[in-house]
Amino acid sequence: MTTIGVEEEYLLLDPVTGLPVPLADKVRAAAGLGRLVADQEVHCELLQAQVEVATPVCSTLEEVGGHLLRLRHAVGAAAEAHGCRIAACATPPLRHGHPVAVTDQARYRTMLAQAPQLVAEQLVNGMHVHVGVPSRETGVRVLNRIRVWLPALTALSANSPLWDGHDTGFASWRTVIFSRWPVSGMPPRFADIADHDRRVQQLLDSGLISDTGQLYWQARLSARYPTIEVRCLDVQLRADDAVMLTGLVRALVETALAEAAAGAPALDCDQELLQAAMWHAARHGLSSTLIDPAGRQRRAGEMLYELLSHVAPALDASGDNRQVTGLVHRLLQSGTGADRQRAALAAGGTRAVVRLVLDQSTTP
Repeated sequence: MTTIGVEEEYLLLDPVTGLPVPLADKVRAAAGLGRLVADQEVHCELLQAQVEVATPVCSTLEEVGGHLLRLRHAVGAAAEAHGCRIAACATPPLRHGHPVAVTDQARYRTMLAQAPQLVAEQLVNGMHVHVGVPSRETGVRVLNRIRVWLPALTALSANSPLWDGHDTGFASWRTVIFSRWPVSGMPPRFADIADHDRRVQQLLDSGLISDTGQLYWQARLSARYPTIEVRCLDVQLRADDAVMLTGLVRALVETALAEAAAGAPALDCDQELLQAAMWHAARHGLSSTLIDPAGRQRRAGEMLYELLSHVAPALDASGDNRQVTGLVHRLLQSGTGADRQRAALAAGGTRAVVRLVLDQSTTP
């Protein structure tokens, strides 16, 4: 079975004011003292009000769900020991009028010098799914095939409608913020691995990026692991929604692997249309239409049905079909994280949103 791993980023919020607090170093150190967390499972992030966790390599969705809950509880307990709480939302409901401190690492200091305003506004949290691939050459073929489905995944994962206490009008404002870096947005189509490596090297040689970690495409070849890394997802309020998205991403990769092995033609879409489709998905989430791989507007529910049909054989093969399909249907009924945040905002203002994101971040 194809291996999977998940990274999640959390905010650290003051439970009274709902504002981000720069306590990441203390929370990470406290989390590492407990028996629930292994080495290399809790990481620093760009800003000191953020913490990242990474699961071990997993084979099943049950493993993924168990590790995510374990890590959320461990980091959550460490945060509470320092007077704050973790929030699994992709943007903070509220922000200070001054920037949050940058983590004191050379890479992050370089980014601050390069783009101080972008760094100040990079208080956004994603979920990254790694799926194992046999080789980098195969990985490029997979990237070329899954890119047309990334807007649908973004809409499904939307969990960042608020910024500075107001509704941005976007379901995933994180997607918009992340699109401002030099190399970001939808991944290009590559002819082969040599084409990929040549173009990445050109970006490095030009000095426009300082390392491959600054390839902020919505999906990319991982520089550290033999995986495809899908990065278009907002972090999820609930751990089981994160499990559902992990299952969909793995099924998309396995479907692409099977199609490539069979010599099936890849669905393709012009880069500018895909980029606009991603903006459209970030704007509306599941509340309107999505752009299908042929470039047509479809109702969001229809697109999700098409996505599930596309990956059904892979879900069946892994034994995940019932679980993933059931969670997708639940999400369609209860709404995305963005929908739930907006409902809380309408019912009780930003204070209600803060309660929502704090209370749901450590529930299944």
